Amino acid sequence: MLEGNRREFFKAAAVTGAALAASGRVLAADKPARTGRVIGANDRINVAFIGVGGRGYYVAERFRRYGEKHENSCQLVAVCDVYQKRVTAAKENFKVDGTLDYREILARKDVDAVVVATPDHWHARVALAAMEQGKDVYLEKPMCHTIEEVKQLREAVKSKQRVMQVGSQTTSGDQWWKARKALADGMIGPMIMSQGSYHRNSVEGEWNWKIDKEAGPDGKGDNYIDWKTWLGPAPKRAYNADRFFRFRKYWDYSGGIATDLFFHVMAPMNICWPQPEFPRRVVGSGGIYEFKDEREVPDTFHLVAEYKQGFSVVLSSSMANSHHIPGLIRGYQGTLIMVDHGMFEAPTDHITVLPEKEVMTPEYKAKFGEEPIVIKVDENDMMMDHIGNFLDSIRSRQQPRLNVEVAAHAQVAISMAVSSYQQGKVLYFDEKSFKVTDKAPKG
Repeated sequence: MLEGNRREFFKAAAVTGAALAASGRVLAADKPARTGRVIGANDRINVAFIGVGGRGYYVAERFRRYGEKHENSCQLVAVCDVYQKRVTAAKENFKVDGTLDYREILARKDVDAVVVATPDHWHARVALAAMEQGKDVYLEKPMCHTIEEVKQLREAVKSKQRVMQVGSQTTSGDQWWKARKALADGMIGPMIMSQGSYHRNSVEGEWNWKIDKEAGPDGKGDNYIDWKTWLGPAPKRAYNADRFFRFRKYWDYSGGIATDLFFHVMAPMNICWPQPEFPRRVVGSGGIYEFKDEREVPDTFHLVAEYKQGFSVVLSSSMANSHHIPGLIRGYQGTLIMVDHGMFEAPTDHITVLPEKEVMTPEYKAKFGEEPIVIKVDENDMMMDHIGNFLDSIRSRQQPRLNVEVAAHAQVAISMAVSSYQQGKVLYFDEKSFKVTDKAPKG
């Protein structure tokens, strides 16, 4: 495949995922995992990779580097993919076992955690199976493909007592946590609107990755692809190389821009806010304006989400233009700029608060002044810190930074935008029933 006492914690799902990560509350399991092992302070965590295409292979390299840099932290023990060439390459490079069948990975008693870097439509299925077998999970973004899967993953993390980190490493950047404190300190007053973007303009950026023409279900040796398994829960169809190698262009396996790019924006936003929020109403719009190829997903996409607390999110993206808009949160008393260059995955060394002078109260002026406030941000290797946070959480049984609760709130908004675009409708979310409808829920 392509391109990862508990009772107290889950007493109230409304408690913020970010606060949980900082609170030190633990995930003490009520019973031992089925194939897990007790990990001592000096034991290396054994990690296996399910999906070692471009992204999975990169993440495996970073896990290996982390293990080499931090003694007794982690080691790679196995890899899996449905494309034999990728299995062979990863086996040789990482000096580990390899297989075409992910179930062999999950059955291994020496595997403590799995990284899931499959196409989106396999994310939840593999993660759920891994947690059933007592494995902790590093699950590449997006967290899953459907809102029903969001519900299933939340329930599984709770019932199976597992650690699950979603692999949007952006959330390990210091700016979101500094922004969170600025909001909590009242530096912008009540939130009005959050905005962000993710723009790029390149051949690979539009997901037209290289196709291996010799590969397929009839391929011999390293050219063999287990197409039937790759399709999995998706509709059955004859092998199509474009769908396999460029899966993000097709609705059956991906949500396009919304799931590939907006997750890097919505997840940090939910960390910044006082608590993660599910949207009340969402609209997705856009179209295929430039790239008239086989793709089904739009090359330009917009998301507008409204929240019951009284604020909105506006996101924009295009695969055909590379200029971003600043990532910021507007409030009645000020504006908090987290990413002035607009690139959510790129480093920054500061965030800025711009006070609203026209409505400034004497109390605000006395506390914060009336000039722009620049807050220093620690620059870090977000990917390495995200891996480290995952491994630390496995040992401590604490929630990781991008845990299932934070990720769930981001995923619901993103998945609703996809459905809104597909259906041409404004959609509403009923949090009580965890259902999406085209009619506003009562209350």
